[in-house]
Amino acid sequence: MRSEIVITLTGPDRVGIVEEVTGLLLGLNCNVESSRMARLGGEFAVLMLVTVPESREDDLADAFRGLTEQGYKVTYSPTVATQGSVRADWEAFRIEVQGADHEGIIHEIAQGLAQRGVNIESMETSARPAPTSGTMLFTMIAEVVVPPGLADTDWIDQLGEAGHEANVDIEVEAL
Repeated sequence: MRSEIVITLTGPDRVGIVEEVTGLLLGLNCNVESSRMARLGGEFAVLMLVTVPESREDDLADAFRGLTEQGYKVTYSPTVATQGSVRADWEAFRIEVQGADHEGIIHEIAQGLAQRGVNIESMETSARPAPTSGTMLFTMIAEVVVPPGLADTDWIDQLGEAGHEANVDIEVEAL
């Protein structure tokens, strides 16, 4: 039997950290099912779902001890393995948001989605200087799932209104 565990790791960015983390997992016969990794400021952040042989679950903390002693923060969160999608009858959409960066954009969009019962499955955001002006431009790409019956309503128009209030452009496409 294998268990699913979500592992997070944050700490100083350096060459070889991904190789070291995945090597530790490979040594425990773990498989990385999905992951997100990024340098955020001077820190490197890892978020991954791994399957672990049940007999090796207790070995995870020992395997990562060297990294924790170097100042990395590591967490392990067991999860329930799922057979297929939990929301199989929900409709998937991709949302792209772009505009001048300012505080509150993510909150405004997330609040609008949550109020309508839309679940955010994944989200990536960034802010980069515009090529010509240097003004910070915000970009968000999110994948969401919409409950049955809501996909044919005006939730997209309402999200557009939230985008207008936040002064950002929003595009929505069905996946």
